[in-house]
Amino acid sequence: MLACHDLRTPLATVHGFAQTLARLGELEDPAPRYLEMITAASGQMADLLDELSLGARIEAGRYEPVRRELDTLELAHAAATRLGEERVEVTGEGAGVEVDADATERAVGALARCALRHGGLEQVQLAVRGAELELSPVTPASAPVLLGEDLRDLGAAIAVRLLRAQGGSVELAGETLQIRLA
Repeated sequence: MLACHDLRTPLATVHGFAQTLARLGELEDPAPRYLEMITAASGQMADLLDELSLGARIEAGRYEPVRRELDTLELAHAAATRLGEERVEVTGEGAGVEVDADATERAVGALARCALRHGGLEQVQLAVRGAELELSPVTPASAPVLLGEDLRDLGAAIAVRLLRAQGGSVELAGETLQIRLA
């Protein structure tokens, strides 16, 4: 059986070739548009493989977080930037936590994206209260997806598992998803 990392090399090769061809700039229409589509799709596939690999390591008990000190307000802003600042309003005061910084930033971003997508929302709020982040509003339709109970969103399912694997928690309180970081 192929592992996720076995697929990364050919995918990276395709991505690299597409980027190189796009930089040449001497291509006639519609080639530049197709190269842009290939570059975007191969980047999305790489992200998907990273999520699958992380989820597999967590489920197998082989996940070893690379922890470093991080301010939760900075983490929330970085996660919001991934989605566009206009889609995620960040407020509050942060605190220092020791987490796998890159993975936790992706996880918080994935939960916000899930709330937007599956809740049919234009904007969500991410309130930072020390080591706790509160994501709202959470609609009844998006709640089971956000909690990883309805597996329609791989990013959210992996995010919940990742946060819990680091000693944190993810719980629903009314229309608010409470994310506690350890």
